[in-house]
Amino acid sequence: MRNDFIFSILKNRHNQLIELAAQCPEDKRNIVPEGFKNSLHWHIGHVLTVTEFHVFDLSEFELNQKLPASYQDFFAYGTKPADWQGEPPAWDVLIGQLRKQPDEIRELLEGKLDVPVKENFLKAETFGELIVSTVQHAAEHIGFVSAMLKALK
Repeated sequence: MRNDFIFSILKNRHNQLIELAAQCPEDKRNIVPEGFKNSLHWHIGHVLTVTEFHVFDLSEFELNQKLPASYQDFFAYGTKPADWQGEPPAWDVLIGQLRKQPDEIRELLEGKLDVPVKENFLKAETFGELIVSTVQHAAEHIGFVSAMLKALK
């Protein structure tokens, strides 16, 4: 697996999500449109949080996590804004972290894509496979965000 390709698609999907998110007016970021379970704010935080979970929690690099543990309460699998206790991290903070995340992952894992990882629910065997799975996950949420932007008009 080529390093440049894998890290490029990770960065491209993050940038695509950021560009879509920028199209959402500030007053609609926390609205959950009819037919959806989550807000755009949740999707941004979820992709950020789950990317870190996929790459670090599912490998031996757990100590390299950069996000606060509280992000799991807001954005982990199975969460939704209706269940939030307190204020989630600010939109601009999440966007900034999402923008930096691909470069931080690349810095840590450059040249290590073929290194085996511990057994995990994704059935990924290497760091490269963990990153591919998170890119696929981000692409799914890009689709949700695109549909939500149409519903919010």
